Amino acid sequence: DGDAEHVAIVVGRPSVAAPVAVRLHSACLTGDLLGSLCCDCGDQLRRAIDQLAKEGGVLLYLAQEGRGTGLASKLRAYRLQDAGLDTLQADRHLGFRADERDFRAAAAMLQDLGIARIRLLTNNPAKIAALRDAGIEVVDRLPLSAAVNAHNARYLQTKQEQAGHWRDGERPA
Repeated sequence: DGDAEHVAIVVGRPSVAAPVAVRLHSACLTGDLLGSLCCDCGDQLRRAIDQLAKEGGVLLYLAQEGRGTGLASKLRAYRLQDAGLDTLQADRHLGFRADERDFRAAAAMLQDLGIARIRLLTNNPAKIAALRDAGIEVVDRLPLSAAVNAHNARYLQTKQEQAGHWRDGERPA
């Protein structure tokens, strides 16, 4: 996928005879590595790893920082958010769509691993739709809740209200 280095981490020995638990996780330097409280990325990554450690599965760590805009653009968006824009407004102000990610590489990685049926750890309906469009059967969604704090509350609300992410307990139609 261009110059991007995506990584598939197989946890345990998941059987492809049953749907495999899978997390698609887009890289987030600030949240995953630096522990930023402004997003839920690091929290979701750690919760996904904990769940995969219990039952096995696959973590696809995708080089799509900032919903696919790149690290530099993400940092510019942070400055705009500090000035009052929400996360999606900031990306649009910079000339990006609400989400620039492409999940076809994730589907290809699953196919290369011989995985056609999955249980996806996500709150994002677009990930489910993209994988289904690419021929992966998503048989269930496993919610990934994250801690809400004063720094990420608006971000999480924006993801739910404007990007259609499910809240805890909601099930896809």
